[in-house]
Amino acid sequence: MPDLPHAKRLRAGRYSQTSQIYLLTAVTHQREPAFANWRVGRLVVDQFRQAQTEEWADTLDWVVMPDHFHWLVELQNCTLPALMLATKSRSARMVNASLKRKGPLWQRGFHDRAIRREENLQAVARYIVANPLRAGLARRVHEYPLWDAKWL
Repeated sequence: MPDLPHAKRLRAGRYSQTSQIYLLTAVTHQREPAFANWRVGRLVVDQFRQAQTEEWADTLDWVVMPDHFHWLVELQNCTLPALMLATKSRSARMVNASLKRKGPLWQRGFHDRAIRREENLQAVARYIVANPLRAGLARRVHEYPLWDAKWL
């Protein structure tokens, strides 16, 4: 999928602030459903955990959908671009090796949204984990294998 005309404008204003909570989204190249198999999706989850281990971000909530992920994090010792570059490149290597495929796994760039103090953080988290329900992949959240929330 080609870069969207506004993508450069989104990146131009990006600001990384330690202790800020962000909702991060990345989409697979050409919306390939690479994570339709939950075992492959767990390779992305491993990278969320690696970011936590390296103290780059505190993971609050996430869901991996067949062709994208949503990741709610509190940024720690890293910038948003560095966090997403590491997560996407590491997961691409793991997924490509697992599926014996070559080529890009992810679309260029990512979307981020800083969560304002006055927003209800748990409401944002519920919205994220309810993604599989809205997409018709499960009838109840617990039926879907690729999500987690710090509050559970």
